[in-house]
Amino acid sequence: MDNFLIYIALITALLPLFGALTAGLLGKRLGRQSTGTIVIALMGVAFLLSCYLFKVFVIDGHPLVDEPFYTWATAGVMRFDVAFLLDRLSATMVMIVLFVSLMVHIYTVGYMADDPGYTRFFSYVSLFTFSMLVLVLADNFLLLFFGWEGVGLVSYLLIGFWFDRDAANLASLKAFIVNRIGDIGFLLAMAAVLMYFGTLSYHDAFIHVTDVVGKTITILPHQEISVITLICLLLFFGAMGKSAQVPLHVWLPESMEGPTPISALIHAATMVTAGIYMIARMSPLFEYSDAALSTILVIGGTTAFFMGLVAITQNDIKRVIAYSTISQLGYMAVALGASAYDAAIFHLITHAFFKALLFLAAGSVIIALHHEQDMRKMGGLARYMPITYATFVIGALALCAIPPFSGFFSKDIIIEAAKLSQLPGASYAYYCVLAGAFITPLYTFRAVFMTFHTEDRTQVSLRGKIHESPWVVLIPLIALAIPSVVAGEFLIDKMIFAHPSLLGDSIFVLPDHNVQNAIPDFHGASLMALEAGKTLPFWLAMSGIVTAWLFIMKFPRWSESFKKRFAWLYSILVHKYGFDDFNQVVFVQGTRESGELFYKVGDVKLIDGVCVNGSGGLIRWFAKVGRQLQTGYLYHYALAMVLGILFFLAWYM
Repeated sequence: MDNFLIYIALITALLPLFGALTAGLLGKRLGRQSTGTIVIALMGVAFLLSCYLFKVFVIDGHPLVDEPFYTWATAGVMRFDVAFLLDRLSATMVMIVLFVSLMVHIYTVGYMADDPGYTRFFSYVSLFTFSMLVLVLADNFLLLFFGWEGVGLVSYLLIGFWFDRDAANLASLKAFIVNRIGDIGFLLAMAAVLMYFGTLSYHDAFIHVTDVVGKTITILPHQEISVITLICLLLFFGAMGKSAQVPLHVWLPESMEGPTPISALIHAATMVTAGIYMIARMSPLFEYSDAALSTILVIGGTTAFFMGLVAITQNDIKRVIAYSTISQLGYMAVALGASAYDAAIFHLITHAFFKALLFLAAGSVIIALHHEQDMRKMGGLARYMPITYATFVIGALALCAIPPFSGFFSKDIIIEAAKLSQLPGASYAYYCVLAGAFITPLYTFRAVFMTFHTEDRTQVSLRGKIHESPWVVLIPLIALAIPSVVAGEFLIDKMIFAHPSLLGDSIFVLPDHNVQNAIPDFHGASLMALEAGKTLPFWLAMSGIVTAWLFIMKFPRWSESFKKRFAWLYSILVHKYGFDDFNQVVFVQGTRESGELFYKVGDVKLIDGVCVNGSGGLIRWFAKVGRQLQTGYLYHYALAMVLGILFFLAWYM
């Protein structure tokens, strides 16, 4: 049975790879329609297989399966295997990834219908899905890193898909470089794991973690740090790149230069969630480092609050949703730092549904407006696009944590977990995510009102021609809207309050860190939704919606007055706290100028001027002096001999 399940998982992972190869190598021969049909069919079969794995491991409770396929390499007693780990966590993640990916593939048929890179896009998206599946299913750090780099590479190709645009090329390069910075931490963490555990296998590392807990390492003279803390901090640094935590978040808003379907896939269920999944998977390591958990709490809280504020000032509909993604990733990080790993994965799941829904609904608007993304050039679209409007509002309500939509259950649990945590930094993180309960509805419904309500600000040439998107675009929206409404209510008990929880032994939490056990007793999802009016986050969320209505719908002049009165604050938010400017001045321009300085001083003056030309000039000078000394006259040589003798006599005397 175990071998059968492993081969089912292998086929599940390989089907998207076959789709990528089919679209990439045979797409032009097969034609656009056949390519799309084949790739979607392969993705559909993979999703059905993932549902079977979910049933076996999560519903039926089959014990974990950890089997190698073959050995990559051996070094002494160490083995580096290609092996999959099938358990509740990996089975859940695989199903979520494939469901969202399948919806994106179907949506792509409509969105990319007129694009000349149609088959190439299908190839990239399928390859992206394959890389994420390898990342999720890996049972060791090396295979995890293979999938980790795979999603990084394909994201570079997808963000820069329209390579004839300078902005797309710069955005893809920015994403690639920032993620490589994070990957340095990941590689160093792998090296430390191999050094102290003697293996890269999860299982072997986890069972020997207590043997390493007391060990320290000297990083700076007379400065020792716990080995476990060092490994966890390095792992989190890698996760900061992938999951866009401050200050390595700068690439994610720029990824909006890619086509909308890949924005949905990157932001909802694949690349940005890789870091969250990785830390949850590594919970047996992180639980033994309070310092690492506190760091995650502080950075996660900072990301959730401050990136949410930036979203308020954005006018590009996709960038509003992008900054929302960064903020929500901060929520997930706070849950991880509070040791509420189940809550983090719970929010990851619900977020995958409603964030994919928001992006694809925004893409439907963009199609209708001939790829216009500025909300200041929209307005009044609700009457032209009722299905898109309804699905966008469903996603917005879920994002804003309004009961009974799915985001309400997952986000409230995170806020409660941060409140109950006793780790340093937990109070700061709690107030950040609590403030986010007001900020999220503010920027979300600002986008809703500016896009679908207010007066019509669309181009005159488009008025009267705007219509609802085709069904190939609307079907994924409806399919994603359903779990955006019901997933939270369905999963809350199983994910958080059941014993064992839906993720079971996949997650490890020390008794002193188990904040989920301290959450007040659960009496059902319906009662939790009905009693939301007794909680502060609910009223903060409602206040955010009302504030957005006042500023956008009722008194639109307030926005301009606020900008003028608080111009300094508005400037800070518009410039995104100066992260991009700092990177441009220090890293981009600084690197260019330092390179030019090294060229002029080091290359031209030192190497060419001193070493090459200087040595030649010195030889010429000696030759010139030597020619003048060698005159050929006897009396000159006699005079030189006499002077030499006199010099030596004076020396000895």
